[in-house]
Amino acid sequence: MQPRKQSRVYRLLAMIVRPPLRLITRPTWRGAEHLPEGGFIAVGNHVSNLDPLTFAHFLYDNGVPPKFLAKSSLFAVPVIGKLLQAADQIPVYRGTARAADALVAAEAALAEGEGVVVFPEGTLTRDPDMWPMTGKTGVARLALRTRVPVVPIAQWGAHLVLPPYTARFRPFPRKPVTVVAGPPVDLDDLYERGADADTLREATDRIMAAITAQLAEIRGEEPPARPYDVRRDGDPRAAHDQAKAVRKAARAATKSARAARRAAWTRRGRR
Repeated sequence: MQPRKQSRVYRLLAMIVRPPLRLITRPTWRGAEHLPEGGFIAVGNHVSNLDPLTFAHFLYDNGVPPKFLAKSSLFAVPVIGKLLQAADQIPVYRGTARAADALVAAEAALAEGEGVVVFPEGTLTRDPDMWPMTGKTGVARLALRTRVPVVPIAQWGAHLVLPPYTARFRPFPRKPVTVVAGPPVDLDDLYERGADADTLREATDRIMAAITAQLAEIRGEEPPARPYDVRRDGDPRAAHDQAKAVRKAARAATKSARAARRAAWTRRGRR
């Protein structure tokens, strides 16, 4: 087994985060036998902003200190960004000239035997019933380039602690959180086809179908006949996000105006 790296900061963060998670959740872990010994990609569904912590809790408890592909904006947050860097997490620069940097860093981590985590949806699901929606093809590109195992891991319950699209934290009473890993997704027949759009979409759809099947087992429910597709079904969060952006801009404008008035008063006082 290749050793999986942990910096001192990573170990410290694990020591800090795991005890509170045990206090607010009642975890059920299944499927750890499907986690490979070498490098692999762990893919999961995304319902709550708490998902990364419960997902990491499962992997860490089973001997895999995960390396997350995370939005670059998180690395710009004071303190948090420094901690993420020190813990060897991987920033994703979406829509910029540095967008490919994440793939390069992820490939290097996989080559060193690390477990790299990707939430293929790229954001919290927009499905009204919280099923996985269509995934982005970045994970498929990484999988086809590296040919490492892609392990589908579904989780359910983190949203009871931190519901989606809200800051209402509900730690008590303890909430049941279930995380289940399945066997690696079969992509063998796609490796020689090249990374054209059709192949990437097929690989992505297989990955999302595997995650959905794992989630259906946890929930004991039948998933939708097809995944929610924002391009086809619309984004139910669009109006909310737009209104939020307008409020944020208005607050910024008010703050700027107040600062300008204070500066003007200061100048008058010096005359």
